[in-house]
Amino acid sequence: MALAPQSSLLGPLAGFTQLSNSQKLGLIIGIAAIFALVVAGVLWYRTPTYQVLFSNLSDRDGGAVIAALQQMNVPYKTEGTSTILVPMEQVYEVRLKLASQGLPKGSVVGFELMEGQKLGVSQFVEQVNYQRALEGELTRSIQSLSAVQGARVHLAIPRPSVFLRDQQKPSASVLLNLGGGRRLEPAQVAGIVHLVASSVPDLPPENVTVIDQNGNLLTGPEAALRKAGLDATQLEYVRQVEEGFARRIEAILAPIVGPENVRAQVTAELDFAQTEQTAETYKPNPAPQEAAVRSLQSRESIGATGGPAGVPGALSNQPPGAASAPITAPATAPAAGQTQAVAPSQKEQTINYEVDKTVRHTRLPPGAVKRLSAAVVVNYRRITSKDGKVSIAPLSQAELAQITNLVKEAMGFNAQRGDTANVVNAAFNLPPAEKVEALPFYQNPWVQSAGLGLLKFLGIASIIWLVVFVVLRPILRELARPPAPPPLPEGVAAPEGGAEAAQPTGYEQNLAAVRELARQNPSVVANVVREWVGKEGA
Repeated sequence: MALAPQSSLLGPLAGFTQLSNSQKLGLIIGIAAIFALVVAGVLWYRTPTYQVLFSNLSDRDGGAVIAALQQMNVPYKTEGTSTILVPMEQVYEVRLKLASQGLPKGSVVGFELMEGQKLGVSQFVEQVNYQRALEGELTRSIQSLSAVQGARVHLAIPRPSVFLRDQQKPSASVLLNLGGGRRLEPAQVAGIVHLVASSVPDLPPENVTVIDQNGNLLTGPEAALRKAGLDATQLEYVRQVEEGFARRIEAILAPIVGPENVRAQVTAELDFAQTEQTAETYKPNPAPQEAAVRSLQSRESIGATGGPAGVPGALSNQPPGAASAPITAPATAPAAGQTQAVAPSQKEQTINYEVDKTVRHTRLPPGAVKRLSAAVVVNYRRITSKDGKVSIAPLSQAELAQITNLVKEAMGFNAQRGDTANVVNAAFNLPPAEKVEALPFYQNPWVQSAGLGLLKFLGIASIIWLVVFVVLRPILRELARPPAPPPLPEGVAAPEGGAEAAQPTGYEQNLAAVRELARQNPSVVANVVREWVGKEGA
């Protein structure tokens, strides 16, 4: 039993050694072909399936797309100069990434359109081609701005007239596709307007209209803005103020009625006048003890005494007696024969008080709110019954009053300046939501990619199975079959057991046959050995 594995391994090798050289070469070539087929199948299975990313691209867009693909390390193939292919499972992802970069920008025809003019074209065709070329050149110039991803320019150039009263000025419309989250400043919009106006003869700047991809008007007749007294910056500020108040109202009501059940609009009147006020106020004269003394001036004058008086004589020429203060001693009467001289005196006092004055200088900033008007619509309440049916009902008066108070508080309601707030409860007439039908199972990109890979795998497995089990296995089985025993010489009986005994194969069966032959007919075996020895000696 120990020799069975060895015999099973040596069987094919023994059979291979018994093949002719041409058979050996064919078998080696067949095995090499099978191995190459398996390797090629595995490589083909691992090779991604390419799908069209963009087609009909201009040379400029094609080069930009290929540069972006190389930067993203995405494999690609080209068919001609206008079609680019990428692996099927990356098509949609790559398209989104390139769209974020503004690729492809689209082919724009400029003045190169005039190079292919044919001889004999009409004047109308020449005018149309010139207008198309001018629009293309303006589009290229506008697209060179960093904030602009795409642009389209439409020119309306009237036909010239010999009559002055019939002449019309041309006009232009510019559609801008701005980058994500980007906005153009008023100076940039004015630059685009003047760029277009300067490129078309007799085109006034006020005849140029610029809008963005959302339909927002970025510029308009400047004369109308000047007449209204507001410039573009002030109009933008008014819009921001109104949107801010509207968002406040919707934000405070959304938790109560739901974000989709409230709509608010606010109109704001702003005062952009720059006002400066200077006020000087005087109060009534305060009491002296409360007033501040600015200056105090006192003046007192006493006149000189008169000459001698009285009756002339000795008594009148006597010196006066000792003076005494009236506080310590009573005043004495003048002596007899004398008169008391009274000196004249004058006393003046001037007091100047500070004037109570208030000077106020006020400079009011522009953009103050003069008046606010708010209009709010609240949807009916949705009521779901136990059986799942949905019905609507209006809000109660108490709930509506609460909502009105919230609206007034959110907008900073001021009755003195004339603010108004109108809250209405009504049923919304919303259009039904569009039902997006799901893609069929077989159209799902993932299913298509997985299905194609499965088909590849099944195809490769089928080919390998056919080659191995239909071609290679029979050949190996034939090689592994041991050679038929040599025919017994005449007069030698077959081994006991008949056909069943002839079934054993291998080294044991041959050895048993030789032993049996030597036992039954030793002379024949001796002759065979003698013949072998004679050949080797020769």
